Amino acid sequence: MGHNRRVITDIVPGVDRVLAEARHGIRRYTPHETVAARTRGALIVDTRTESQRAEAGELPGAVVIDRTVLEWRLDPAGDARIPEATGYDLEVVVVCRQGYSSSLAAESLRRIGLHRATDMIGGVEAWQRAGLPLHREPADVRR
Repeated sequence: MGHNRRVITDIVPGVDRVLAEARHGIRRYTPHETVAARTRGALIVDTRTESQRAEAGELPGAVVIDRTVLEWRLDPAGDARIPEATGYDLEVVVVCRQGYSSSLAAESLRRIGLHRATDMIGGVEAWQRAGLPLHREPADVRR
């Protein structure tokens, strides 16, 4: 695995390389797998901006955490954690608009010890294409 990471690093500089490294060896979820994860108790975290959520709708069962404070809210040992951040074994699925920034966010969560953190392929746009519901009720926003 270390050799593959080095090869990815040597291929291309820039954000595409960083994204490839973040996704390397990680099982990302489809929208339907994300629903199944939520059903079994995974924490679904929506990192979309307020304007993106207003345009598309809210993701059912998700907590909304701004990307700028994500690690602090989900670190079980941190003083600023949310109540759902119960341990480093917590399954977390990060969702964004298209499934790019969520990959980087999930990697950051794995780096702080949340080894089961992943993200949803294609983001909320894929959720919509899969015909899954969004809602217009107030979001569960965590500051």
